Amino acid sequence: MLRRKIRPIIYNHLSSRNSKIMLVDGARQIGKSYIIRSVAQELFPNYIEIDFVEDKAGDAIFANATTTEEFYFRLSTIAGEKMKGTKEDTIVFLDEIQAYPHLLTLLRFLRKEGRFTYIASGSLLGVALQNTPSVPAGDILITHMFQLDFEEFLWANGFSENAIEKLEQKFLSRESLDDAMHERMLDLFKKYLLVGGLPDAVNEYISSRNLVAVREIHNSIHSLYGADASQYDREHKLQITRIFNMVPSLMANKQKRVVFK
Repeated sequence: MLRRKIRPIIYNHLSSRNSKIMLVDGARQIGKSYIIRSVAQELFPNYIEIDFVEDKAGDAIFANATTTEEFYFRLSTIAGEKMKGTKEDTIVFLDEIQAYPHLLTLLRFLRKEGRFTYIASGSLLGVALQNTPSVPAGDILITHMFQLDFEEFLWANGFSENAIEKLEQKFLSRESLDDAMHERMLDLFKKYLLVGGLPDAVNEYISSRNLVAVREIHNSIHSLYGADASQYDREHKLQITRIFNMVPSLMANKQKRVVFK
């Protein structure tokens, strides 16, 4: 399992039994669901998970869950006997909650009733919040998650905490590395620029060292991002798709902006 900096943040929040519902926001395919699932299952014997993107594409049983009573009824069709649990031993993971913006409002009432512990994840939340009539700002704790940074990439490549601390000390004190270590760090940074921080890509690189396979993962996720970019604003779908496809070429330009008319 890849070590992520956000894990202790999620762990400490759920361990503290803070009544605010943590909402982990971040792009698709960066490992939100995996890390939340790992922590939640470690801390709670009774674990319930709902993938709202999957639900919306299937039976859409939560599409009309506008009250806590309706929500619990629909949840019971998935959770079964786990509904007998309590806030202390049961956690409900609301994955990709942006698929149903009305559920963001419902979080306030789920927190107030306190029947279970909740944690949620979302992507493109900025768009979802625009379509939410009442954002429960005082009831949720939004935590942002990103792709693996270079330090996390070093962890994945076997660097210890102590080794990274020593490298950081040398950097801050402007102390030179020996030639071998300098070349090693340059090589790893170049690899990081090629592999990036998407967990699937990093795992593939660590296991196979095959950059062609890594590139295939990049292409697959790029296609997924392209589909996501246009689905939340049907009126401007074509323009959004064109802008998304222009991003690689814009990165090479001095003026990194698009004028939309």
